[in-house]
Amino acid sequence: MPEPAATTPLPAVQPGAWVLDPARTRVRLQHKTMWGMVTVKGGFTGVDGEGEVLPDGSASGTLTIDAASVDTGHAKRDAHLRSADFFDTDRHASLVFTAHRATPDPRGAVEIAGELTVRGTTRPLAFTATAPGATADGVTLTAELSIDPADFGLTWNKLGMMKGQTAITVEAHFIRGRA
Repeated sequence: MPEPAATTPLPAVQPGAWVLDPARTRVRLQHKTMWGMVTVKGGFTGVDGEGEVLPDGSASGTLTIDAASVDTGHAKRDAHLRSADFFDTDRHASLVFTAHRATPDPRGAVEIAGELTVRGTTRPLAFTATAPGATADGVTLTAELSIDPADFGLTWNKLGMMKGQTAITVEAHFIRGRA
């Protein structure tokens, strides 16, 4: 059996502290509703985060999303998403992804394993990201993944209108931390 490939650090990504640049970060969601006939698209405008890159090129970090910042372009729907039927922002202000380990692979992708917490429920989450154009001062991790809202207690489903997975697209831009 061949030995596992060594960790391949992303070019130019230096060890140390990195902070999320909220102005260049996007977290978007997409979910089919109305029995699959309508696709709701939106995102979150309030994001924060940080990470630590180790000398071997692996990393860990946190992405925190202000749940009340959900924006689908429809005020009434957004208010409903903030309610106890969905994100319950009065009791659960943030959605948090904690990356326990992010490891570059030989293909240039980044394998990320961690936990997502929504409404006080934490579940493991692993996915692959890309990091196009990493420089000494910045790196953007881009990932597309799906989650089942029911896994996090988001079970409101009047008349069976909402079923299935929610697609999430993340473009998280990190800049080198300042000492």
